Amino acid sequence: MPRPLKSLYLQVLIGILLGVAVGALWPGAGQALKPLGDGFVRLVRMLVAPIIFCTVAGAIGKASDLGGLGRIGGKAIVYFEVVSTLALAAGLLVAAVFRPGVGFNVDPRTLDPHAVAAYADQAKHIGGVSEYLLGLIPNTFLGALSGGDILQTLLVAILAGLAIGRLGQASASALKALDVAGDAFFVMIRLVVSLAPVGAFGAMAFTVGQYGLVALAKLGVLVGAVYLTSAVFVVVVLGLIGRVAGFSVLRLIAYLKEELLIVFGASASEAVLPQLMVKLERLGAPPKVVGLVVPAGYSFNLDGTNIYMTLASLFLAQATNTHLTLGQELSLMLVAMLTSKGAAGVTGGGFITLAATLAVVPAIPVSAMALVIGVDRFLSQCRALTNFMGNAVAALVVARWEGELDAATLAAGLKAGAVALEAAPAEAG
Repeated sequence: MPRPLKSLYLQVLIGILLGVAVGALWPGAGQALKPLGDGFVRLVRMLVAPIIFCTVAGAIGKASDLGGLGRIGGKAIVYFEVVSTLALAAGLLVAAVFRPGVGFNVDPRTLDPHAVAAYADQAKHIGGVSEYLLGLIPNTFLGALSGGDILQTLLVAILAGLAIGRLGQASASALKALDVAGDAFFVMIRLVVSLAPVGAFGAMAFTVGQYGLVALAKLGVLVGAVYLTSAVFVVVVLGLIGRVAGFSVLRLIAYLKEELLIVFGASASEAVLPQLMVKLERLGAPPKVVGLVVPAGYSFNLDGTNIYMTLASLFLAQATNTHLTLGQELSLMLVAMLTSKGAAGVTGGGFITLAATLAVVPAIPVSAMALVIGVDRFLSQCRALTNFMGNAVAALVVARWEGELDAATLAAGLKAGAVALEAAPAEAG
């Protein structure tokens, strides 16, 4: 194989382009390739829970300052809420100023409510605060790992780490076992990630084959608004936050370019969660910060989903000529802030969260979601990319806030970009 083609980044890019071509030219064949994309994501998700458990439990078990863990968690929650509010406000502002839904003049009575019935039904199962908190507790210890729920896995990992830290001399043996198991799982994830080009090819072929480029063109205004708003949010808002914390978001994007391309192809940020944790640690962020902030952020720090919820909600209101007062728009933002947490970890979470939000703000008909179901896969890719970058920035910011981010390692790593890491997948094979 020629040397340039050994780059995973280039292989994934080729897979995406081939997938678009197959889906556009042979829609039926493209739809039939869906199992390739789904299979890749399932392979990665199979390994996410044990990797989080080994990483977090080991980091906490080795930590001498256990009181600092609560402080890290508190800072992470504050950061999540502030930045999530900014993301919700960004979507609301763009929709209110540029009004992408004006001119569609859709009569809600002409829309097929059955097209979104499944999502609306799943949204009903998003309960209140007490039900959500109880849902964080698994039925059994191993149930958290087998179920793949990130927050449940994080909970049992924290408890295991605290227990191991109190075992005295026996803790060394337990930590050694966790390290060995963690190394084995990371080798497995590298082997799986080497299949990313195939997964990206299948996912993109299905997306284009199923919905077609015509659907994308019809709702190009909404898709363009979401992508542009998300890009500006990452570059400007997260860029300013990163600058205050002492790093460049643009260089961070270059450093994480392989992972970003995999996220785009697979339309799932979970597909690269383990690699993100490894790369952040290589930038000088301590394992205990990365281990707490990144998994928690995948449920609580969903910048892309938040932008999408308020922007899409106002788009649907405008498209159906539904007038909303300023008070209703602010209520929409507050409701979205809650429902975004309630849908964490649910398959198709972005679209389900939108259904849950509209159900609580009845002025906008839930059936209007049928307008955007054809392009939701394209929007899902944008949500995943933005969520991924938001959590990468969050971990580095919290580490800097804690005073535990190695500035020299960070600067050197970002300057080098991903060049030194391109050989990692090959080494694992």
